[in-house]
Amino acid sequence: MTIRIAMVAGEASGDLLAAHLIRALKSRLPQVAFYGIGGPKMQAEGFEAIWSAERLAVHGYVDALKRYRELSAMRANLARMILRDPPDVFIGVDAPDFNLGLEARLKKAGLTTIHFISPSIWAWRGGRIDKIARSVSHMLCLFPFEPEIYEKRGIPVSYVGHPLADVLPMAPDREGTREVLGLPEDQLIFAMLPGSRQSEARNLGNLYIDTIRVLAERHPAAQFLVPLATRETMQIFAGAIDVAGARELPIRLMHGHAWEAMTAADAVLVASGTATLEAALLKRPMVITYRIGRWQYRLMKRMAYLLWVGLPNILCNEGVVPELLQDDATPEALADALDAWIADPDACERLAALFVDLHEHLRQDTAARAAEAILPYLEPRP
Repeated sequence: MTIRIAMVAGEASGDLLAAHLIRALKSRLPQVAFYGIGGPKMQAEGFEAIWSAERLAVHGYVDALKRYRELSAMRANLARMILRDPPDVFIGVDAPDFNLGLEARLKKAGLTTIHFISPSIWAWRGGRIDKIARSVSHMLCLFPFEPEIYEKRGIPVSYVGHPLADVLPMAPDREGTREVLGLPEDQLIFAMLPGSRQSEARNLGNLYIDTIRVLAERHPAAQFLVPLATRETMQIFAGAIDVAGARELPIRLMHGHAWEAMTAADAVLVASGTATLEAALLKRPMVITYRIGRWQYRLMKRMAYLLWVGLPNILCNEGVVPELLQDDATPEALADALDAWIADPDACERLAALFVDLHEHLRQDTAARAAEAILPYLEPRP
């Protein structure tokens, strides 16, 4: 008897998370088949991709509006396909704007729907809790403060920890990483992460280059590592260097290798997002920044509930690292904030100890715990 699980994962992070979950479920179930929307890592685990996860990738509100009809049609087609031959369970991995609508339709038809990664209702758009209640049979949360939100609303929930905490080392090898990257042990190194999306490389490229220029004037022997996720973002950032006339700056563009760049660095400038958590788990002092369109920033700020945007500050429930956003994000202010870490090794040590404690709380063997939460919903089909 085969158990059938339909899944939808969007973007590279969801593909990786879903692939780990597929592996964990396969180790516990003798016969299980997975299908739906997924990426190459899921397919490597035996997932049957009807559509590629790349089809769900959208970049900002404008792109989402442009592709609304396409994505709505894809969701409707997938829903009809699933309902014609229902699986034992549906698992939506992240991509809440796509998955919650699909899950609502499937749950209304009697299917069990599990959502893996809570939307950030604790940060903004808290009104989505009612939609989640209509859509989700069980929520799997990555952060320890999230379950209480769902318990209050009567939504079954499990805390499963964060997969990055399972993967990243508790004690990063800074010296070994510098050796692999060919960096001197005593050189001052800054890691500069402008984000993984093309829009981020465009919006933040000039700001990062100008900040590097300020820091290079202060620290002539320093090196600046700029890891970029794709060839497209590398081309955008390299083009910004040319336009700024900044080829003389000691900038080393890297295709990927963000973890290595942060591990090797004395301080990190990072765009708000998952990379801030990666920097925390790598125990690095950081400055968090971001810039978006003015109207978009005003809209998001109006809907936000927290004092902070960076995950390290949110998880520690205090401002443990600086956040310089929008108009406050000037090259001089960012350089000053980074220099403050360089000038205070004791503060860096205290921050690292705080991040070790955070790492221990988030390290839960996420895929295994998620699989154990899902197993009670599965019954073999004839």
